[in-house]
Amino acid sequence: MRKLLIALLSIYAAQLHAEPLKIGVSVADLGNPFFAILADAVGNAARTMHPGDVTLEVRSSAYDLERQVRQLDAFTEERMDIIVLAAANSEAIGPAVQRAQQAGIVVAAVDINAQGADVTVTTDNVQAGEVACDYMVERLGRTGRVAIINGAPVSSVTDRVAGCRSVLNHHPRIKLLSDDHNGGGTYSGGLEAMTYLISAHPDLDAVFAINDPSAMGAANAARLAGQTHLFIVSVDGSPEGITALQEDPSLLIATAAQSPRQMAETAVRESLKHLAATGQPKSQVIRLPTRLVTRETAKQFGHWDRAPTE
Repeated sequence: MRKLLIALLSIYAAQLHAEPLKIGVSVADLGNPFFAILADAVGNAARTMHPGDVTLEVRSSAYDLERQVRQLDAFTEERMDIIVLAAANSEAIGPAVQRAQQAGIVVAAVDINAQGADVTVTTDNVQAGEVACDYMVERLGRTGRVAIINGAPVSSVTDRVAGCRSVLNHHPRIKLLSDDHNGGGTYSGGLEAMTYLISAHPDLDAVFAINDPSAMGAANAARLAGQTHLFIVSVDGSPEGITALQEDPSLLIATAAQSPRQMAETAVRESLKHLAATGQPKSQVIRLPTRLVTRETAKQFGHWDRAPTE
């Protein structure tokens, strides 16, 4: 009993004297539910894992490299302990990452790779594109005309498209009509991209969109054009996407679900380990698998804001 009491008092004393933790977050688009939930989860995870006070500053880069560089340099000047970022440009952000590290800051890349980051935690985006497009191909009976609504030239998007294309390449009776139209990862961009695709390819059978917002914009464009015979698959598993899957009729029929909360928790946990480490710990890359959610399984999946039910 005496040893237990001493241990508890030691933990309590350590908590009283724990240093404040300062975290700067720079993500691509806070209007996208994925990034909003991810940023919120970073703060919640840090407050759970760190015994002292936590200060969180969140910024949106809007996929603007120069803007994000200014944000990271500001975080560096403020002497943050950890910077969590979804890079606007995986390679070009490297010098800003290095400046932060030279100031003793741990840099964690989430969702999108960032050159030189101490910790990288992303969805396995190649696998996400594969499972979504494999489902699309099977629903088409392995024959048909398809298109890809692309997005910003960042690793998460290019990997999803690469995964999808790898599946399509194994099916000679699937004809890829377009894969270079950039929907910007937004609802309005998806609507515009699909409007163009329907006009250029009225015989289109199915579409892979790189995320749920662009997929839902694409679905609305198809409805407005009376093209309700086609269907759409995507990546995200967002609350809005899961709701859209259950609409009747729904043109969005499947989404490869990510986990922004798991991504945030993993990034914070590994970053704290790097802060506590002696010497120079090795950089690490962690890829989180997705799972496909369809109309039939949507009710059992849950949402990002709560644990999925198996």
